[in-house]
Amino acid sequence: MSSRIFQNVIIQMKDAVDRAIGVVDEQGYVVAASELAMIGSRLDDFHAIEPESAGRPVTSDKRTYCPLSTSGLSFDYTAFADGTDATARTICALAAVAFNEAKDNYEEKHNKAAFVKNIISDNILPGDVYMRAKELHFVTDETRVVLLVRQVNNSDVAAVELLQRLFPDKQKDFVININESDVVVVKSLSPADEGEEAQKAARMVEAALQEELGIRCVIGVSTNANHIRELADRYKEAQVAIDVGRVFDSEKSIIHYESLGLGRIIYQLPTTLCEMFLNEVFKKSPIETLDEDTIETINRFFENNLNVSETSRKLYVHRNTLVYRLEKIKKITGLDLREFDHAIVFKVAMMVKQYLDSLNSSKY
Repeated sequence: MSSRIFQNVIIQMKDAVDRAIGVVDEQGYVVAASELAMIGSRLDDFHAIEPESAGRPVTSDKRTYCPLSTSGLSFDYTAFADGTDATARTICALAAVAFNEAKDNYEEKHNKAAFVKNIISDNILPGDVYMRAKELHFVTDETRVVLLVRQVNNSDVAAVELLQRLFPDKQKDFVININESDVVVVKSLSPADEGEEAQKAARMVEAALQEELGIRCVIGVSTNANHIRELADRYKEAQVAIDVGRVFDSEKSIIHYESLGLGRIIYQLPTTLCEMFLNEVFKKSPIETLDEDTIETINRFFENNLNVSETSRKLYVHRNTLVYRLEKIKKITGLDLREFDHAIVFKVAMMVKQYLDSLNSSKY
């Protein structure tokens, strides 16, 4: 637990008391104090506090001590106040109450974030989710979205702190550090949200990382989770969004799972099935026989909804030239892209080839 939590309480109490107060750890080292020079030193009059002394001040020949509450058999922290008189006992007891409150609030926030991390990482049994949520007073049926923020090219540990500032409500929004490059934001949404709130949050994260830390990122956005038990699946959706987007839409920096379309289906297919599909579609000639100019023509034809006139205009070629190219493609592949069914098969085959190429490149 951070000593800053205790120090913040001491700063607020300092002007109200006329003697030194602070907190020591289980070995008697001062972790927070109204007299800053004491921090880090060991109090020579500190002695082990027995569990039954919890909540009741005890005195040495110099100071009064009051153990802070704990769920274990030993006391991790103990409040102290200079002096052994009745005033010192009162000050120490009141300080212990304040420290306990701050400590409990901190641990509740900390544990909630750890609880959410265990859920999205599948590190907690389904039956334990409800029990733990009840202990933490965690709202289980609130609408939430998972944003997976992946830092690209370079990463900075300050990214976590920056995101925590962007989402300061630690009772509803959770910023979770996964590894060196990945940070998860579990964002609470309003009941009437239709996706705009999640999109706005993603844009805010992207802009802040770029402007303040100079970090480029890719953000995977899940569908909405209506219950806490759905968070693990939503985290997987955000991962899939980034992985599929990297293959089929690498220019996007914010990718929504629900907009992945065919790419998501292809991503879930076994590679052997993908290879069989390509062999069946291009049984006359493999797709590799098509040169870059021909592939560019095909892509433009698809972008213009199989419209020959519009595509020829965009390519700055005569309509007959485009028709000739399409006939050439038909001769090589056996597929006439002017026919809708053939065009669909060819489009899917190109995406499958793109997916397999990405897998092969990732091996090296």
